[in-house]
Order: sequence, then structure tokens, then C-alpha cells
Amino acid sequence: MRKSGLTGNGRTVRARPRATPASLDEVIQLAVRFLAQRDRTTAHVERFLLSRGVASADIQQTIRRLTNLRYLDDLAYTQRWVENRLVTKPMGQERLKAELQAKGISDGLADQVLTQVFRGEHEEIVAHRALQGAQRQGRRMAPAHMARFLHQRGFSDEVIDRMMTEFMRSEDLVHEDE
Repeated sequence: MRKSGLTGNGRTVRARPRATPASLDEVIQLAVRFLAQRDRTTAHVERFLLSRGVASADIQQTIRRLTNLRYLDDLAYTQRWVENRLVTKPMGQERLKAELQAKGISDGLADQVLTQVFRGEHEEIVAHRALQGAQRQGRRMAPAHMARFLHQRGFSDEVIDRMMTEFMRSEDLVHEDE
């Protein structure tokens, strides 16, 4: 399939058709170039190679080879991705799991990593950071807005209830001091 488009001077340019890799070595090289752009999951690489017309058997061999070479490691990818996501945009386990599934991470692997990350009361700390971040942006939230915000960020009902109870308790203390 050819794509065409206009250049800045109004001329039409046709893209060259992509050649399907002929050998397993070419498939591996193609996958390595794809991985060099950024961190990716096994599912990302599989979809990419399928889009290039690579046979399923070659894809599976390529995935095994890249995994053995440690170019592909879904566990390490998932751990890095979750840690980065919690720093940049704190959210609960439910939303993190949904985003991981969209990236092609299996339920079992997502559950394993999220269990490691959210030991004990850690999810409440993340919820607290999420609320602080939203309030730092100048938003003063009413309790109903706080609960909705936490729900949108994928925190469980139990965590939201505990956060709201803590908020109400702190509000009561503030009003007692006045």
C-alpha cells in the first residue's frame, strides 16, 4: 500500500512500499531497530512485526532470541513503567492495571508487579500524593470532587473511603481550632 502526501512546496510525494524481511536475521535486525527507539513490550514487537508482514513462526523465533539477549523483558518493562507512572501521574492499581493491559502486559504479570509496588498502605500514600498534586495546581476540591478525582485515577473504593474519612477528620480538627 502506498501513501502519498504534499510537501511544503505543494508537490506530491509517494512513500516507498515497505519490504517484508526475507530472513530471520533481517527480522531480528528490524525488531532491534524498533526496540532502539524506546522501551517496548513483547506485544508491541509482535504487533510491529505482524504489521510488516512477518510470518508468525519468524515472530516467535525473534521474540525468543530477543528475550534471551535481554532486549525484551516484560517484567522489567512493567516495573519501570509503573514506577515512572506513579512519579509522573499518581494513580491507583485499577487504572494502572488497565493501562498495562492496553500495552499487552498479561494479567498475571500486571498483578505480580502491582502487588510488589503496592505493599501495605502504599496505595493511600499514592492517593494522598495525587490529591496534593491536584491541589498544587490551584484546585481547591470539595469532598465529592476529591472522591471523583480519586475514582478517575483508578483508586479502589476502600482507599477512597479511607482518604475521605481522613480528610473529614482533618477538617473537623481545623474547625475545632477556630
